Amino acid sequence: MPRKRSNRLLIASWNIRALGDYTDKWHSGARDRPKRDLRSLLFISEIISRFDLTAIQELKANTAALREILEYLNRGDHDRWKLLVTDVTRGDPGNSERLGFIYDTHKVDTSGLAAELLLPATDLIGSDASSVQFARTPYAVSFRSGSERFTLVTLHVVWGTLPGRTEELKAIAEWLAEWAADPHVWASDVIALGDFNIDRRDSKRWQAFVGTGLTLPWELFDARRSIFGSPGPSTHKYYDQIAWFASPSDGDAVFDGPPLSLRYTHKGGSFDFVPHVLADLTKMKKSHVISDHYPLWVEFARRND
Repeated sequence: MPRKRSNRLLIASWNIRALGDYTDKWHSGARDRPKRDLRSLLFISEIISRFDLTAIQELKANTAALREILEYLNRGDHDRWKLLVTDVTRGDPGNSERLGFIYDTHKVDTSGLAAELLLPATDLIGSDASSVQFARTPYAVSFRSGSERFTLVTLHVVWGTLPGRTEELKAIAEWLAEWAADPHVWASDVIALGDFNIDRRDSKRWQAFVGTGLTLPWELFDARRSIFGSPGPSTHKYYDQIAWFASPSDGDAVFDGPPLSLRYTHKGGSFDFVPHVLADLTKMKKSHVISDHYPLWVEFARRND
């Protein structure tokens, strides 16, 4: 787990499995539904508190657990932690999900922009009458830390047998590239983070994701995303990503736009919470009360720090 420092910014992304309702007990019983209880929410809150800003995917229509997490984070320091969420995405592909951000106002604040990304009619995914928007509209919020402004775009790309996953990834990457290169954009530091549902590195979906210049830091290449699977680095289950557009001035990039004003410190990874929480539960049960995804994180510094 990274250590928070006053002159550094820790940004995380975490798909918290079906975060909706919870059982209002310290320890849920055999007949209780849902199984997520106060004990598991405490662990989720503690993990989130180790970062300055966390993008969360798979928030559900019921926000009871999310509100309890925020209450816990703010105990002893009222209103230090803030929350931004979207409305529910309707329709089967939307899976009744929200996207959101939880952030520590001692380090980060909003800078004015909040938007859900929609495609113009000419760019809809597909080529016929079935052409569609993003399954779950990506959520963009501009933040500031000190004098730096940056925009985080979080998303949860469609999963399963639904068509268009590769096309959706490509459309999202193209949208972000145009936005980051626009001289009139609200904050040109654009960082994409979330669950991109890429099965494995170097696949067609991976190429659709990186083809417009989105750059994944090397430190995340071997970071594990899923609590399931074999220990050690893997190119499989490459779902979660944190990526941005590096300019030629920053090295081997194909993106022709302004450099990221935040300076990446080359520190990043994922946090394996499994050995540290709920020792009485199997990994499968932990996946339902904590998550089946690890939080993914990176560290930045301001250019002048």
